[in-house]
Amino acid sequence: MRILVVEDDRDLNRQLVSALEEASYVVDSASDGEEGHFLGDTEPYDAVILDVGLPELDGISVLEKWRRGGRSMPVLLLTARDRWSDKVAGIDAGADDYVAKPFHMEEVLARLRALIRRAAGHSSAEIEIGKVLLDTRQSRVFMDGTPVKLTSHEFRLLSYLMHHKGEIVSRTELIEHLYDQDFDKDSNTIEVFVGRLRKKLHSDVIETVRGLGYRV
Repeated sequence: MRILVVEDDRDLNRQLVSALEEASYVVDSASDGEEGHFLGDTEPYDAVILDVGLPELDGISVLEKWRRGGRSMPVLLLTARDRWSDKVAGIDAGADDYVAKPFHMEEVLARLRALIRRAAGHSSAEIEIGKVLLDTRQSRVFMDGTPVKLTSHEFRLLSYLMHHKGEIVSRTELIEHLYDQDFDKDSNTIEVFVGRLRKKLHSDVIETVRGLGYRV
């Protein structure tokens, strides 16, 4: 999953990026509202963590512009604890959830996981397809009850497909959501990882739809 963090506090920005990367997300970040709006308007994100008090363009205005422009990705708003008006304005502007500062990083990660699951139509923290089970809380995969050891890239690929089960996901979409902006889009890495996953899972749960992409 690819996440955008828009936070002007550099230390907090780095902490959020680090925690998200450790949780197997691909992360882009911005430190002001104008840059954040541009990235959210031009890049495909699975979710956004957006601070309200941003320079150049405040978070509520950024969110309103995204929603007016048809951008529907889940947005988790970061607000000051004593500013209830920011929370109300954020929800009215189209925020999906909010966390008040200061916060525990585990709460941010849990709320983010929930937003991504709900956006994909899943209510449970565990997604199961056949004998394959994805535990989104622990970032672990099980095959017929047995843990499967995956690399971070293999996990990201399988997680994205399982969040979108039943849908045909193109190679281009996978690249856009699993890698940063500098990734070589002509690379055959996706095909390599799909092959590895099929061997590790001992399963044909990942189907190749010729000329279109992959589906689980």
